[in-house]
Amino acid sequence: MSQSASLADYRTALTAPGARGPVIASLLGRLPIAMVGLALMLYVQRETGSFAAAGLVSAGALIGVACGSVAQGRIMDRVGPTKPLYVMSAVFAVLVAVEVSAIELHAPVALLTGLAFLVGASEPMVGPASRALWAELLPPGPARNAAYSYEAISMETFFILGPGLAGLMVAMPWPGTGVVVGAVCMVLGSVGFASTRAARAQRPAPKQNTSLLGAIATPGMRTVALAALGFGTLIGFIEVGVPAAAVEAGYPTVGGLLLSVLSVSSVVVGVLYGLRPWPRPMHLRLPALLLGFAALITLLAVPATLWGLCLALLVAGSLITPQSTAHSMAIEIAAPEGTATEAFGWVVTSVTLGAAIGQSVSGQLVELSGPAASFLTASAVGAVLAAILWLRRNTLLPTREQVSLAGV
Repeated sequence: MSQSASLADYRTALTAPGARGPVIASLLGRLPIAMVGLALMLYVQRETGSFAAAGLVSAGALIGVACGSVAQGRIMDRVGPTKPLYVMSAVFAVLVAVEVSAIELHAPVALLTGLAFLVGASEPMVGPASRALWAELLPPGPARNAAYSYEAISMETFFILGPGLAGLMVAMPWPGTGVVVGAVCMVLGSVGFASTRAARAQRPAPKQNTSLLGAIATPGMRTVALAALGFGTLIGFIEVGVPAAAVEAGYPTVGGLLLSVLSVSSVVVGVLYGLRPWPRPMHLRLPALLLGFAALITLLAVPATLWGLCLALLVAGSLITPQSTAHSMAIEIAAPEGTATEAFGWVVTSVTLGAAIGQSVSGQLVELSGPAASFLTASAVGAVLAAILWLRRNTLLPTREQVSLAGV
């Protein structure tokens, strides 16, 4: 379970029989993951002139994604990914059209927020489906670990591209362009993934867990979810604190660019970390990575200039993708058999809810004491959660069977 992956393992994973179609389709389907919500927020702000209204609508979409990811994941584990992705792609397309119409008609903010929740909940979860498919395409070992690392790295790439594309498209003659383009990419990619031979051939595992809690019923999965929640919370602090620092410095338009710098170092280090992960045991890796990330965030409170903040972000961002990869790989240990897609949905939900918590608390701190206070508080929160993960570390000890399979 703690094997490292070489560059050859990445090549083996991405060229495995049946992998090419799902890889290409999932890239298109996940490209808008950080684009649709932001594009929707910017679109609403342009049409209403209110950041408050835009924030409510964006929050509605975020909560919708958090709810929909687990529900869709559980269904996919029961019937496979093809039918759910077809259905949700159609529902998502209709709801986006309704939301856009409501915005154009200047509907009440409450209605726009409710529709945004439905849009988020109906986003076709091609990411969890793609992650779960690797268990069908590759045996346990370094190549599968490389595939999970690829999933995390590709997601970080989309988080770099998405906000930039949303910002560019809102400046086009029609500010809703980004919402529509993002939705079209998500639908085409999801339908394409669902139509591949590998996705259609995926056989759902026999139902093993009768608990209503599903994948989250096991102590190990609750530990993974807590790690993802902590990670998302710290990211939420940063996503508010960094733009606030840019505004404070007199350059309000560079906040998004600075956040992209954070992701750039994350992708680069993520590839290198996959070659030689540390700590190797997963039950030690989750608390160590969260604690390290919390420590690096303190650096963001030090610089007095935006150039200094940029360098600090490069350093702090280095532990983002390693954490995302660790969460994905820990599912192999923690999730009950037959719940892989739902389990990854819980990771998505935890990160999303954590980001919402971090953003809300950080917003209050920035108003009261400035960005530095937000960064220092984030570091303290991360340290506390890392300590809790350390206390729960034994819930992620692999079974003898899992250790045997990892050595194959």
